[in-house]
Amino acid sequence: MAELILALDLPDRDEALRLLDKLDGALGWCKVGMEMFTHYGPQLLAELASRKLKIFLDLKFYDIPHTVAQAVMQTCSLGVDLLTVHCQGGQRMLEACIAARNDRGKKPLLFGVTVLTSFAAGEMPGITAQPQDFARSLAALALTCGLDGIVCSPQEVRDIKHDYPGLACLCPGIRPAWAGLGDQRRVATPGQAVAWGADYLVVGRPILKAKDPRDALLRIGEEMSRPF
Repeated sequence: MAELILALDLPDRDEALRLLDKLDGALGWCKVGMEMFTHYGPQLLAELASRKLKIFLDLKFYDIPHTVAQAVMQTCSLGVDLLTVHCQGGQRMLEACIAARNDRGKKPLLFGVTVLTSFAAGEMPGITAQPQDFARSLAALALTCGLDGIVCSPQEVRDIKHDYPGLACLCPGIRPAWAGLGDQRRVATPGQAVAWGADYLVVGRPILKAKDPRDALLRIGEEMSRPF
């Protein structure tokens, strides 16, 4: 069964914690991205862990192999459950990340970002391949390097799962039919994403901006339980 991750893409820690109070008991995972982590750092992660939530730290590391490996090693001490790096960092960078993580005890899960869901065809600088083709080639690289999974658009997940069934897929760009697209381009509904093979669904604004966030969360969970 696919798991739902709430993206805590909010500017204020107290607002985020009030939201989690409303969702208590209905949520297993949350995502902390660059905005929240830059402002509040490891202390916020400790607060989330104290609530028995699994934590996806979405920092998308991308630099020379040594620098990223050192960043992964430091992150291992923060107690997060899943961390992202960019597949475009290449084989040496990805393998250095895996080695650094493994030296610290096999946690967190390492997922490689393929193509951001905000990109439409023709919008990736310097890359002429179609987003779906580029994502599949990066998925192959992630599998070769030993990553636990990838981040991809739900529109790519079916083909990736067909080619690489052992590779876990985490999908942002999830938009229920009753929610707006925002700045996302390559999207799917929760039911579509699960039917196509997604293992994790990341949802932010459709819950964060809802008049009743708990109701929105439960509605999305219901859609996930009965894929089309």
